[in-house]
Amino acid sequence: MYIPFILIAGVIIFVALFFHYVPFFLWLSAKVSGVNISLIQLFLMRIRNVPPSIIVHALIEAHKAGLNNITRDELEAHYLAGGHVEKVVNALVSASKANIDLSFQMATAIDLAGRDVFQAVQMSVNPKVIDTPPVTAVAKDGIQLITKARVTVRANIRQLVGGAGEDTVLARVGEGIVSSIGSSENHKSVLENPDSISKLVLHKGLDAGTAFEILSIDIADIDIGKNIGAALQIDQANADKNIAQAKAEERRAMAVASEQEMKAKAEEARAMVIQAEAEVPKAMAEAFRNGNLGIMDYYRMKNIQADTQMRDSIAQADNTNGNNL
Repeated sequence: MYIPFILIAGVIIFVALFFHYVPFFLWLSAKVSGVNISLIQLFLMRIRNVPPSIIVHALIEAHKAGLNNITRDELEAHYLAGGHVEKVVNALVSASKANIDLSFQMATAIDLAGRDVFQAVQMSVNPKVIDTPPVTAVAKDGIQLITKARVTVRANIRQLVGGAGEDTVLARVGEGIVSSIGSSENHKSVLENPDSISKLVLHKGLDAGTAFEILSIDIADIDIGKNIGAALQIDQANADKNIAQAKAEERRAMAVASEQEMKAKAEEARAMVIQAEAEVPKAMAEAFRNGNLGIMDYYRMKNIQADTQMRDSIAQADNTNGNNL
């Protein structure tokens, strides 16, 4: 009684292991879909840690789309390399339906490069619109303009590997807008003909070396910003005023220093005169003792000094009266 139970349990375990390592129903689905693959190959996929369901479903999809040149080994190799088998097959099917020349090697290379190959094919069929951030530029009359543009791009399949991305396209478009507005004589001409910016920027070949092809550049909005020219003139005038004030202050300081120096020299000269006058009585006393100066000579000198002081007083009084008049 126990033997049949053990036998049944063993059979169940064997069947479970068999269907786990040998996906029979997946093989049956492939056969029904017309995909030629053996149970041994599916079993070996399990051993190589390759999900058989991913490979079989990709082969079925490719076969139904008429892509019979895709082999099981290529799909396995791409999966083991870290690629996305489903996206590659979906991209190949979409490209085939849209008459886009895309080989399996190119698709896998794009996928392994880190780009979404299926999205790239979709963008080749349906172009994408990219809104640029506000671009600030100044015309020759000094008026600032803030511009927003819409760039319509289409994926360039052959440039996806090694080509620059959206950031490069936006940067080049912004640079072209700044150059176009900066070369305009005044901001009014830009506001009157915004399409002139689009034409000038579009003819620069900004999509060279990128993974996209620029189809059109449309100016979505233009706003008037600050008067940069007037602001710069005001700043320049303030700078010139500060320079002039600094130079005037420097001249005033030099004048004050020169005046102080002259006053110091005058004080020094006055001190020397006082010192010399202090020596006069000593010299006169020495002359009296030596007999070189008589009393009459002394009085004569006093009279001369008094006469000189009187003349100085009269001259000062005349100057005062003249100033009052």
